[in-house]
Amino acid sequence: MSWTRRFLAVLVAIALTLTAAAAAQAHEERPVDFPDGSGSVPEYREGEPDLLVCKTDRGAFERRISGFPKELRERNLKLFTRCLDDGYRHLQEAVDAVDKPGMNIAILPGLYEEEPSQPKPKGACARLKAPDSALGYQVLSYAQQKQCPHNQNLVAILGKKNLQIEGTGAGRGDVVIDAKYQKLNAVRADSADGIYFRNFTAQRSTFNSLYILAADGFVIDDVLTRWNDEYGFLTFASDHGLYKDCEAYGNGDSGIYPGSASDINADRGYDVPRYSIEITGCRSHHNMVGYSGTAGDSVWVHDNEFDHNMGGASMDSAFPGHPGLPQNHAKFERNRIHDNNQNYYRHVADGTCAKPPVERGYERGVVCPQISMPPGTGIITAGGNWNIYEDNWVYGHDRAAFFLSAVPAFIRGESAWSKQADTSHHNRYASNHLGEDPQGKARPNRTDVWWDGQGEGNCWQADTGASTPRALPECGAKRGAVSGGSDRLAGEPSKLAHLLVCADYDVQARRLPAGCDWYGARGIERVEVQLSLGIAVVLALVGGVLWWRRLRHDRLATVASAVGAVGLALDVAGSTTSLTASYVPALALLLIGAWWTGIGLALRRTRPVLGWTTVALGALTLLDAFDKAVLMIPWIPLGPAWLRGLLGVVWVLWAVVAAAGRDTTTAAEPDAETGPATGSRPDPGTPPPTPKGAPA
Repeated sequence: MSWTRRFLAVLVAIALTLTAAAAAQAHEERPVDFPDGSGSVPEYREGEPDLLVCKTDRGAFERRISGFPKELRERNLKLFTRCLDDGYRHLQEAVDAVDKPGMNIAILPGLYEEEPSQPKPKGACARLKAPDSALGYQVLSYAQQKQCPHNQNLVAILGKKNLQIEGTGAGRGDVVIDAKYQKLNAVRADSADGIYFRNFTAQRSTFNSLYILAADGFVIDDVLTRWNDEYGFLTFASDHGLYKDCEAYGNGDSGIYPGSASDINADRGYDVPRYSIEITGCRSHHNMVGYSGTAGDSVWVHDNEFDHNMGGASMDSAFPGHPGLPQNHAKFERNRIHDNNQNYYRHVADGTCAKPPVERGYERGVVCPQISMPPGTGIITAGGNWNIYEDNWVYGHDRAAFFLSAVPAFIRGESAWSKQADTSHHNRYASNHLGEDPQGKARPNRTDVWWDGQGEGNCWQADTGASTPRALPECGAKRGAVSGGSDRLAGEPSKLAHLLVCADYDVQARRLPAGCDWYGARGIERVEVQLSLGIAVVLALVGGVLWWRRLRHDRLATVASAVGAVGLALDVAGSTTSLTASYVPALALLLIGAWWTGIGLALRRTRPVLGWTTVALGALTLLDAFDKAVLMIPWIPLGPAWLRGLLGVVWVLWAVVAAAGRDTTTAAEPDAETGPATGSRPDPGTPPPTPKGAPA
């Protein structure tokens, strides 16, 4: 098996090389290690704040708090009076004044644009030597961030420990930190263990509203992020984290991104002692994707709502430079994931996303999708292992509830042969509520499952509806129990071609792959339909000529050829979006397999090697139909489609040679002992054979 795995890994890696272009556009950060895990999730601290931040216009302040409940209004007035005496006018000033662990900063209601932080860098800060990311910003070291904290950050919290920052308004919209598209990050907390953010809004950055990096212990509590080029919340290389009661919308990548969460369970199965990050009570909507996590490892996501995005949630192993790859051990349960059918690629196509961020209209609903992804999908797993999806409500999607595909290690920059097929294993989809909302109203997904077929130990619940493939391994009651499981080294060829074409997206170059339905291709424009139609035309022409030249007087071959023509037509129909997840593709294979078997039996008398090869091709096609519609065949490293495709190429060339030969006999030659072949008849224009012993 070793040589087979290596050979296949090379093929898959080469086939997906073009996706590296998309990978270059992902989040890039300085090399960073995971925390040692000795920290803990910080707890909210009551009591009076140590430092205050406010503006000085009393009239404006009183108007802001006029609708607050009496007790809260009186508290804010008291804090305002104190703040005028010894407080700060900008959050950064208060952060800079923190001189010991465990301090609390209170931000009073108001709009904080942090004017001293906004100017472009000057002097030495304008001449920093650092690598450039594919998106044009410098990847600065921690020392460079300390030296020039506002090159990229409106508010920079660097190395502060156990700091709590809280808005004092009645809701998170009463305190707004606004980067005005002048900075990469509105708020950056870097190496700030124990950071606690509560009750405010951060908005309008050219990357992230709230960014937490390399923290052992953090909480995001009742915070809103919106209108950013990339992420609302981004936490990276962190442990002991908690998102609770948060909201994100209007973001070009994801609203919530726990990327490279501490990889504490990499060597375990389904049984894990703890998760590195918990996300609960949050809503993420009207983003490219509600939740995403490259190397989103050991994240527990429960009791959230992801809706009206292009995709509900995604995990992946598709981008290099993220510690903790391949992605593993996310757990999703009791989430509402619904109606994620937005398609924001139109803003790329019409040039809106080529304008400066301030002119794009994010506040009016524009979103500029940063990467390629299938709109209309609930949960996308692109190269992940040991993920659990249980007891979620997933409904109302125009494409699929669940999308699972492999990503070879080559894409993330790892070339070891043994790793190339190391993703998309042991993902469990069980006990989810598919196609109905929590009130029991029918809200079907177009398909419940789209799977490329690669991987080991993946399973789905028995009551899934339309899916591709139709035959799915079923989950047992116990985690790890799988009925009808498989271990495939590569996905289906047609699906790999589809993913390859769709990955060639570039928001900066305004490049939308023409053959991919993710970007609006329909009918014959779609690469799957083009491939299916092209193959059908070739087979129809070659098969038709072969039948006319060699087999048109054979009843079996004639009937089989007619069946094959129907099968080829159904194969093209089955490649369309509306029929992909039906039984039509399998029926098409059944008929095509019967065609090849029939003409192979007719050919075997005059051309036995070609005939038996054709029968073998028919058998593989029938096996492929069984594999897709009845039971995924275990113990084979490649699906029948791979062998069928390779043998089909050989057969086409061989059939062309056989049909083009000088021999124009149209019926099978009679056997010397048994007489005419079954199903054949003499050509009316051919004289009867001369009896043995008779003069010629």
